[in-house]
Amino acid sequence: MSRRSVRTERRLFLADGPKAVEGALGADVWQELFATPDAVDTFADLIGDFPVTVVTEQAMAGLSDSVSPAGIVALCRFLDDEPELDARRSPLMAICADVRDPGNAGTVIRCADAAGAGGVVLAGDSVDPYNPKAVRASVGSLFHLPVGQQRNPYAAISAARSAGYVVLAADGGGDVDLFDADDLLAKPTAWLFGNEAWGLPSELAAAADHVVSIPIFGQAESLNLSTAAALCLYASARAQRD
Repeated sequence: MSRRSVRTERRLFLADGPKAVEGALGADVWQELFATPDAVDTFADLIGDFPVTVVTEQAMAGLSDSVSPAGIVALCRFLDDEPELDARRSPLMAICADVRDPGNAGTVIRCADAAGAGGVVLAGDSVDPYNPKAVRASVGSLFHLPVGQQRNPYAAISAARSAGYVVLAADGGGDVDLFDADDLLAKPTAWLFGNEAWGLPSELAAAADHVVSIPIFGQAESLNLSTAAALCLYASARAQRD
């Protein structure tokens, strides 16, 4: 299940580690649960009455891509839970365009979950949400909110706007300062985040309603994607709750 094509063909993925397994069991998308003898004891409360296949450490190493496997993995069905684009019901969401790093994708999903967003869309050439590292980096949040995929990022922007969201592109060259945007952030917001290395292409940023920058007061050149996403999502969450 380490290859996207295999996951897509079989519509199955692996949830690796206790938090991911807990989310899979709670969402009832698991098909089989695997654990080493030590993990059966360590995670006895998590496993409870669920049937578990006990495997060797060597077999677990083949199931997990983690450097230090926790010893518990669940085979899961695809969630098939597309984000509901309705600004009246879910006033906050995130669109990730061409986010290639699975750790970043999973962390954005986790941040969106924590900020109370209604969903995340991985658009363009983004990593898929079922990548083992993305699942692990989401720390269970993949199972808490809908995560969709859209090949065309412009279509994702258009769909969000049609659903009543103001689309805000996060970009260092933005003409709106995040700290001065409370009136804008209080509206139903779809944040648009770009690639971790090169950010948002100018033409994609131009497709948003506004381009918002995060002020930097020290000497750091920029913020990484997941940190910027956390700041933007929480800024909207705060403004929408004031």
